[in-house]
Amino acid sequence: MSLKVEALAIPDVKLVTPARFTDDRGFFSETWNAERFSAAGIDAAFNQDNHSLSVHAGTVRGLHYQAPPFAQAKLVRVLRGAIIDVAVDVRKGSPTYGQWVKAELTAENGVQIFVPRGFLHGFATLAPDTEVAYKVDAYYSKECDGAVVWNDPDLAIDWGIDPASAKLSPKDAGAQSFRDFQTPF
Repeated sequence: MSLKVEALAIPDVKLVTPARFTDDRGFFSETWNAERFSAAGIDAAFNQDNHSLSVHAGTVRGLHYQAPPFAQAKLVRVLRGAIIDVAVDVRKGSPTYGQWVKAELTAENGVQIFVPRGFLHGFATLAPDTEVAYKVDAYYSKECDGAVVWNDPDLAIDWGIDPASAKLSPKDAGAQSFRDFQTPF
């Protein structure tokens, strides 16, 4: 089985496209294989799977992070619908600190995104009833949980949705600004 891995403008963030084998019944795809991913330069010992359903198009989840010692690398894919997925580099001393990359992930294209530790992460849904599944390599910790506001003007992220109609959780609506954010990475 082949695995296509492509570095984005911030090279540590990668798009991963597993092979799909299709016939009249549908398709089969191997979405995670530790050996193949490691050979492609993605080493992560995933220990938790998460699954979200966003009923409305324009739902924003993010920009989230888990601080050390519970920092998380993520492998994100869409099971139904479509998203714009965003990763913001917040690693101290990184030449791309404060820069972001994005990718469109859909159930149809099967593309996944690998987001390493040291990044803010979020997504906006482009279709109703969008389901997203992602693997993480550290357990969730409420004490280490944090967020930066998704539409921060200093970041100027193009989410591909109308900001006036974005659906947010109270946590995301009240998140801190990027200017006030003190990176733990």
